[in-house]
Amino acid sequence: MRGEVRFLTAVVALMLSASCAPSGAPSGSHAGGAATGAATTTPPATVSSPPASPGAASAATAAPEIAVTLFKNVRIFDGKAEKLTNPSNVMVRGNIIERVSSVSIQPPADVDVTVIDGGGRTLMPGLIDAHVHAMLIRPTPAQAIGGDVGYNNIAAGAEATDTLLRGFTTVRDVGGPTFGLKQAIDEGIIAGPRIFPSGAMITTTGGHGDFRQLYELPRTIGTLSRVEQIGGSAIADSPDEVRVRVREQLMQGASQIKLAAGGGVSSPHSPIDVSLYTEAELRAAVEAAENWGTYVTVHAFTPAAIQRAIAAGVRCIEHGVFMDEATAKLMAEKGVWLSAQPIPEELRQSFPAGSIQRAKFDEAWRGIARTYELAKKYKLKTAFGTDVLFSQALAQQLGAMLASLVRWYTPAEALVMATGTNAQLLAMSGKRSPYPGKLGVVEEGALADLLLVDGNPLADINLVADPGKNFVLIMKDGKIYKNTLPH
Repeated sequence: MRGEVRFLTAVVALMLSASCAPSGAPSGSHAGGAATGAATTTPPATVSSPPASPGAASAATAAPEIAVTLFKNVRIFDGKAEKLTNPSNVMVRGNIIERVSSVSIQPPADVDVTVIDGGGRTLMPGLIDAHVHAMLIRPTPAQAIGGDVGYNNIAAGAEATDTLLRGFTTVRDVGGPTFGLKQAIDEGIIAGPRIFPSGAMITTTGGHGDFRQLYELPRTIGTLSRVEQIGGSAIADSPDEVRVRVREQLMQGASQIKLAAGGGVSSPHSPIDVSLYTEAELRAAVEAAENWGTYVTVHAFTPAAIQRAIAAGVRCIEHGVFMDEATAKLMAEKGVWLSAQPIPEELRQSFPAGSIQRAKFDEAWRGIARTYELAKKYKLKTAFGTDVLFSQALAQQLGAMLASLVRWYTPAEALVMATGTNAQLLAMSGKRSPYPGKLGVVEEGALADLLLVDGNPLADINLVADPGKNFVLIMKDGKIYKNTLPH
């Protein structure tokens, strides 16, 4: 007992001595270097203080100057109204839209102000993509699963920068190992959109997202497959296993949880007509997510899979391409979201001719139009997403995919969906949102994610299909990432 007391006393003394170490000395360091494995950080830069005057503090640091940007003479699409404002002015301070006014705004005199003369162009919210797999856009399926993880992350980083420069300032990632990519973007290491991550998509044995080969069966409990090791998906076959997998994603920072409730196109052993999880398993995921203040979305094609998910408390359905009238009506009654994607036929080229995946894609693709028709008929809360997989070329057409919604919606309805409406879906993450603040709108107090468009996209939505030419300024979080206006 005395030995334990002496040991604890020594530990406490060591901790106290470490906490009293001089500033900049790592805890547990030795003379001449930091302790092995200790993280080192560069202290924030400070402004040198002037000589102390009588009564003044002997040492003082100046707070960093907050950037101010003033947009003058712009017509605003605010992400809600289906028309532009009269010529207006918008002032951004830091990362917040501070003022929106139809009269001149006097900028603060004590800071340097970046003035952007919009010349009557359209100022609108940054676009939001509600269905992205950020790690799966550039690689082939084989590269995504079996390739070098470092390479895949670098490729995803490059694609994230391109995504931002297409005007998509926020994406909701619905399956994949994006936590590191998100961190790199948030820390300013690379440029990219805000990411609302789901982490690994949770699925069943043989379900959508189970990419194991048959020779890997039977499953050995405790042994992870390759796709699980890299965080692409997580296999769970009981309510208890589902709870574990959900909590693992939340622990890593998931803003929402994604499950596969039915079969999918890209998975080799997952027929698209099947239902995967039982209601009890789905409910376990919902309960675990709700305990953390967030929600579950599910991949589901068929009425059976959708209806079972709704019965378990799922709040958003991805795809729904085989939805019927009764299911659409149920979704409307329960206030369940539909996250739909106007996937172009070109995406079928991502799957080899004659493959099972190509055949499944062709069947699912034919149901997209019917899904949008039902969404319109029953006034479903509908989000816009793209779901581009394994095709860098198709990713360059994100704006064209948004513009293609005019098959079912007016240009204004489509743009509201990709901004203010999508932001409402993101807000369902509650306190699990990684970005506190209001997105998808141009209004006072909202986060400053803004696009300056050369033209009126409400009159010509095809402007968004050529962002390189027509998005003359792109701002995310108050920082300008692109500005091609003449200076």
